[in-house]
Amino acid sequence: MLPVLFRLTFTSLWAQLLLYALAVGTVGYIAFNGWRGAVGEVDPKTGTRKAVVLADRLLRAAGFGLAGAGLAWFGLKYALPEGAFPGGKGEGIPLHTYGVLLATGFMTAVTVAGRLARDEWRRVELVDGQWVDVEGPKKREQVMDLAFWVLIGGIGGSRLLFVLVNWKDYSRDWTQALSLGGGLVFYGGLIGAAVAAWFFARAHGMDFLRLADVCIPTVSLGQCLGRLGCFSAGCCWGDVAPAHSATAVHFPGSGLAQDLFGQVGNASSLAYTSQLDDTRFVVEATGQILHQAAPDAVRISDWVAQHGHTLGVYPTQLFESLGQLVLFGALLYARRLRRFHGHIFALWLMAYAVLRTTVELFRGDVERGTLHGLLESLGAQGLADAVPLEAWFNISTSQSISLCMFALGATLLYQKGRRGAGEVAGEAGPTPSAA
Repeated sequence: MLPVLFRLTFTSLWAQLLLYALAVGTVGYIAFNGWRGAVGEVDPKTGTRKAVVLADRLLRAAGFGLAGAGLAWFGLKYALPEGAFPGGKGEGIPLHTYGVLLATGFMTAVTVAGRLARDEWRRVELVDGQWVDVEGPKKREQVMDLAFWVLIGGIGGSRLLFVLVNWKDYSRDWTQALSLGGGLVFYGGLIGAAVAAWFFARAHGMDFLRLADVCIPTVSLGQCLGRLGCFSAGCCWGDVAPAHSATAVHFPGSGLAQDLFGQVGNASSLAYTSQLDDTRFVVEATGQILHQAAPDAVRISDWVAQHGHTLGVYPTQLFESLGQLVLFGALLYARRLRRFHGHIFALWLMAYAVLRTTVELFRGDVERGTLHGLLESLGAQGLADAVPLEAWFNISTSQSISLCMFALGATLLYQKGRRGAGEVAGEAGPTPSAA
């Protein structure tokens, strides 16, 4: 576990000025990308786009710049102290392994999606005696443009679902829902990103299902790296494993986790913090969890306090990371066999629902939201007691979403599959001959 690579602090005036300059430059770069990516309106008579006008460029640059300024504001408030920024928290900029891997996964997914979009919409024409792809590069740029909105929608959706799942924690002070602390939920990010992509496709005259076929395999690629970040941060951990399990891992408590340069941090892994507050009992040899004392059972909180790290748990983060990598490769191969737009999207919805539901069976973080927790939060303690935390039917929030997602994928596969392969055939355009 390597939760933090290193931490940048901004205590000196020069460091603070440098951070301000970096923020201004970043916002300017975002606005410039909005400016240069502007496109003209679609002529309803001809179906072609008009030449882009100055007003379009200015409006788009302003929108991008405003979004970038909002992100910069949150970043400066978090990093700078009170004296350098109103309401500043002075936390500096910790380079979290989770954030690095998540960002790397996102950028890798966007890069691959851009390449796939160029190949998907490749249309070769003879221009000035040379065969030129006149459509593929444009679609690649549009996918790169889409990435910004997917990022905003993904972050917003993942944060919203986290707050909804943990609504009791935020009901005392709803302003904390906008804080930079807290967590994110993958399914919330997926839904938010999908909504953003749908609006983007509609605004640019793109077939959403065709766009989804291009982009959805790269979601698995990004999540493959993202789950490695979860492992580094000690979140999304698994249930207690038998003592001699070959796959069991331990997450450290306070004062044990180090950064890239060997500096020991004070933060505990989330898995350790959770088990430290867990008053249930466990039979260490078998990993069986009980709600009352029994022979060979020890209270979980006492065990972790004594040892300074968690009990051995299943590395569910690694399970899902490997599964996502396999799913990415399988869907890339399946693209050759697709029969209609939405085919790959439907297969992903079904396959990931099965993968996620299976991994959830080994999860141990009840904080993620379960049926037991929902009933308990609604005051139905009697019903909650009838659904023990360890029961297989104590389904999690993610498993509930997975059931809906599998049904959606199956419905799409059935309805679209009945119409045959006419949508996909012959869309690549002419291929230049060897002559």
